[in-house]
Amino acid sequence: MSLNSAQQTAVETLSGPLLVLAGAGTGKTRVVTYRIARLIKSGIRPSRILAVTFTNKAAKEMQTRVTEVLGKQASGFRHQEIMSNAKPEPRSLKSEVRGQKFDKPEVSTFHSLCVRILRRHIDRLGYPKLFAIYDRGDQESLARQALKEIKISSAALKPGDLLAKISGWKCAAMSPDDAAAESWAAKDHLAALAYDRYQKALKTKGAVDFDDLLLKTEELFRKFPDVLQAESQRFDHLLIDEYQDTNGSQYRIMRGLALPHRNICVVGDDDQAIYGWRGAEVTHILNFRRDWPDAKIVRLESNYRSTKQIIDWANRIIVFNKHRHDKKLRAEKSGEPPRILQCKDGEAEAKTVVGQIRERLAETKRQPRDFAVLFRTNEQPRAFEMEFRQTKIPYVLIGGQSFFDRKEVRDILAYLKVALRPHDEVSLLRILNTPPRGIGQTSIQKLMETSIARGKSIWDGIKTPDIIGQISGKSRESLEQFQQLMSEFSRKLHAKFSVDTINELIDAIRYQDEINRNYTEPEERTARWESVGEIVNAAAAYIQDTDKPTLAEFLDQTSLAGPDFSAENKSELQRNAVVLMTLHAAKGLEFKEVYMVGMEEGILPHHRSVSSDNVLAVDEERRLCYVGVTRAQLRLTLTLALARMKWGELRPTIASRFLYEITGQADNPNYQKAIAQERPGETKKPQRKSKH
Repeated sequence: MSLNSAQQTAVETLSGPLLVLAGAGTGKTRVVTYRIARLIKSGIRPSRILAVTFTNKAAKEMQTRVTEVLGKQASGFRHQEIMSNAKPEPRSLKSEVRGQKFDKPEVSTFHSLCVRILRRHIDRLGYPKLFAIYDRGDQESLARQALKEIKISSAALKPGDLLAKISGWKCAAMSPDDAAAESWAAKDHLAALAYDRYQKALKTKGAVDFDDLLLKTEELFRKFPDVLQAESQRFDHLLIDEYQDTNGSQYRIMRGLALPHRNICVVGDDDQAIYGWRGAEVTHILNFRRDWPDAKIVRLESNYRSTKQIIDWANRIIVFNKHRHDKKLRAEKSGEPPRILQCKDGEAEAKTVVGQIRERLAETKRQPRDFAVLFRTNEQPRAFEMEFRQTKIPYVLIGGQSFFDRKEVRDILAYLKVALRPHDEVSLLRILNTPPRGIGQTSIQKLMETSIARGKSIWDGIKTPDIIGQISGKSRESLEQFQQLMSEFSRKLHAKFSVDTINELIDAIRYQDEINRNYTEPEERTARWESVGEIVNAAAAYIQDTDKPTLAEFLDQTSLAGPDFSAENKSELQRNAVVLMTLHAAKGLEFKEVYMVGMEEGILPHHRSVSSDNVLAVDEERRLCYVGVTRAQLRLTLTLALARMKWGELRPTIASRFLYEITGQADNPNYQKAIAQERPGETKKPQRKSKH
């Protein structure tokens, strides 16, 4: 495929600031690689070119594609490492003599670039040049030490939660003093104190963490202008991919490097800026011309991925975002109109989608890999996984654990399995002290050894007086109470398998307290608790559709009836599978047929964005919807449920505002109702009094 006129302009604009607005499916990677190749062919020495992107995979792909474009002329750097520590050759060697081997452009991630800069200059900040980069395990050990020094218990603030806080502060380029000044809540203030201890301990040990790679580079440039000058003189041309995803530190570092020569080319799409939650700032791409007043802007608007009908829908929705560059995608090929399907509830939604995929597989030449089911939250796939398992259609869940592999899901299912079969010792050992009830590992080990010696199961050992009598007082009492609890619920669930009994069991073991104790971040707590709620929803749906529901049959349905089609299965059959993934994980991918599910207020847009103080939060949700729509090549289906289970109760939903925008019904009264509707805290389950 030859370059179109806009692509050609982007490739041939070789000097000065350049913003390439690359819409979805417009050949961005092709433009980036051709432009690097054109710079080299024009006489720019490859080592004077710096190209920065976000992932090692993208960097390697960029290097490979440049090599392919240049052909034999680039053989000198074809098999070399992407990232080089070599010093630049004298500027007089810009021209490459034909027949000699080329050196290579520096293509790397932001963090890889910063590592090399820090290796050269970090001693100016008091760190050794051979500094260590701490991995997650090292960080947790240091965080635990910091919490211990300021006498904060793990119950008040866990090391993992502290690291999440610190990472958030570092992404916002906040020092420990900055964090302390802006922390009003007591827990945040304690975290800021621990952050200070953590950071001092890192320096004492001559180490940095992953976030420090950016922060320390920015600090170097700010405190030592000669370092910035030396680093900026290493390159004559700078190219930044996915510019809409840069955070504050990345923006300031790259701007500093580009100022002396001003040959900066940034490529991205503000309409696909969906990572604000991890520090990315869409304003960087929106304000590019403010930073570089003489910048040339090239718009890539010819979409080569999707049909005209799909692109029309994408254009209709994104125009509702006011803070964006003016552009409009165009598609050449035509196809069938996208569809919106209304389903009576969440279970019907899953049955409908999976049923339609099964029909398409039977009636067309489509393969399972041609289909994708895209969702907003990690709780949504549960019903779809069950349907795919029952229909024996292979699927893979990308970008997250299988619903049934999550700790909280496995914990609750283990309780139900023990209620059904007390001698299921794998499940029994999982829940014996989960949530903690004072049964130590030593007592469990002694119980196991004594029961085995007497030829009994662990469950029978708990019920045998001369075995349980050998366990110390507190543990023995807790074991006896556990046995009574499970015996009672076993009777109840065998007598009548009901949602109320499952909820009563969850209350009795105080599982919400377990989640609250283990996770201090509100979003993490909510997500974990919603996963527990999805088990209740699954049971409610099963009971509703079954004449004589039983615990045994329900547990059978939650287990794989055939081969394991989870993400861990690497067989050839698995790779040819329907893809289930979040909208965030789908960015950059494409599929022949896409189903976007859960098009409802509270899901997309997510209820956190609707109730957020940030007026632009819904704009990012709209961009997320736009990204989902533009993943589809030939066929697009949006689905919504008119009602969804919430803790076993079927509750009505409100159609997503985005559906009205896509279909040109912004004047519909229901659209105004959707916009006005805020539903924070909906996932909180009503509290019940427990007998236990």
